[in-house]
Amino acid sequence: MSTLSLAVRDSATMLRRNLLHARRYPSLTLNLLLTPVMLLLLFVYVFGDTMSGGAGRDAYIAYIVPGILLMTIGSTVVGTAVSVTMDMTEGIVARFRTMAIHRGSVLFGHVAGSVLRTLLSVVIVGAVGVAMGFRSVDATALEWLAAFGLLALFALAFTWIAVGMGLGSPNVEAASNNATPMILLPLISSAFVPLESMPGWFRPVAEYQPFTPTIETLRGLLLGTEIGHNGWLAAGWCVALTVLGYLWSKAQFNRDPK
Repeated sequence: MSTLSLAVRDSATMLRRNLLHARRYPSLTLNLLLTPVMLLLLFVYVFGDTMSGGAGRDAYIAYIVPGILLMTIGSTVVGTAVSVTMDMTEGIVARFRTMAIHRGSVLFGHVAGSVLRTLLSVVIVGAVGVAMGFRSVDATALEWLAAFGLLALFALAFTWIAVGMGLGSPNVEAASNNATPMILLPLISSAFVPLESMPGWFRPVAEYQPFTPTIETLRGLLLGTEIGHNGWLAAGWCVALTVLGYLWSKAQFNRDPK
């Protein structure tokens, strides 16, 4: 069997293992889903009329849903960091190292499983948004496909970062804490308020961090707003974080175990 065939076979086995874990222990994913859903309900039904600046609750839900979808990705991949740390600290990875399996399949299984779970979470939160009144009547099928592709690429990028965080954490508590910025970053982006309403000294930080250009690109694809340079920034952040996360994770996984 060729090296590529072995890698694909073993990665598929590890993917199945991770999906089985997610099915048997769904509480972690469901708990992480509560944050974006609760924020969506809170900002629309409690703060919606105020935050909309007089445009109305319907306008604000159209504005906020793309940001909540990105926050869902940031929240869900925290579970990936925790899962990787559990494997590293409970001895199962040490056992895998002694077996005749492709070395990288353990990481690829985690990444593939996480991306699938994350996209499912995005679909669930998106369905909640639609039930609350979110509509994208002008988006074409190609724009919907591009939006979903962007979400998948963003999920892949942050999953690799989460894997790196999980590999570098000594225990589950540390992994959960280290991954917290992926939940907090959307709060300092354009997810909830326009950049123009932010203080001038803070605006560049919010404008050029990974979430804001991705959120603005999603709004452009789904709502027809101006995308401008945000599309290139979003793609650049996704590619850069994917490469960084992969190299970081690979370096940590390949080093001699302590």
